[in-house]
Amino acid sequence: MRILLAGASGFLGTRLADRLAADGHQITRLVRRPPRDPQERRWDPAAGHLDPAVVAEADAVVNLAGAGVGDKRWDDDYRRLIRTSRVDSTTTLAATIAGLSAADRPRVLLNSSAVGWYGNTGDRAVEEDAPAGEGFLADVCRVWEAATRPAEDAGVRVVRLRTGLPLDRDGGLLKPQLLPFKLGIAGRLGSGRQWLPWISMKDWLDATLFLLARDEISGPVNVVGPNPVTNADFTRELARQLHRPAIIPIPALALKVALGGFAHEALTSTRVLPGVLTKAGYRYHHPDLPTALTAALNPTP
Repeated sequence: MRILLAGASGFLGTRLADRLAADGHQITRLVRRPPRDPQERRWDPAAGHLDPAVVAEADAVVNLAGAGVGDKRWDDDYRRLIRTSRVDSTTTLAATIAGLSAADRPRVLLNSSAVGWYGNTGDRAVEEDAPAGEGFLADVCRVWEAATRPAEDAGVRVVRLRTGLPLDRDGGLLKPQLLPFKLGIAGRLGSGRQWLPWISMKDWLDATLFLLARDEISGPVNVVGPNPVTNADFTRELARQLHRPAIIPIPALALKVALGGFAHEALTSTRVLPGVLTKAGYRYHHPDLPTALTAALNPTP
């Protein structure tokens, strides 16, 4: 397939671009700077600028663009960036797709979203039919997903990837925890009772390719593992695999001082199940946390 990829330089985007290329797909990356090679095209999502001809060349569009939610301490400016970086990129792509003739439109738009859609679910397990919850990330996800509507109304298959927490030692949830765990100064966050919707990196990549190929699947899809765990369980398993103690809990107040507004989200319980993927017959390589952590901590070349 000819795939147009936004967010190709990010944590997930770099891994997806490598995987797609390895599988023989032709990748064109959207960049905000001047292009450096023939596989790059410039766009300006903040201004809503994207050459329609670039989109017309694609069989599929994958949009992973957005500022990292855990990259910086949250203040008002960073909250705005989290929202606008997602909504502007999605709006620009969806509007450009809708403006093309039917013959020129890509067949599918896979657009990133997040399990933050559900807000705090406590101990209640939810699937894709659950309504949006409350809180900053839930509000972001609501407008983020709504921005795909022009492409959907134009008849393009739209899949909204409600991604959980991909496990990879070089990024995401896992990377910032490795050093404290290895030093023996880590522990559960807050009460530890909050649920974490994790997924192995291999399963995130394979599930994304699975959704690219399955023409009958559209709408929201929870891209998470089938067995979510609590933060306390995650902490114990990571400590076990690193052969280190994890006995120093991090109080909620300390998180609020360190993380600002992001502390609330770090303590949110989101018990999310992959209803669509399970019903569609996706088979997980790493269906439980121990195998997923083992794969993340001991990557194969």
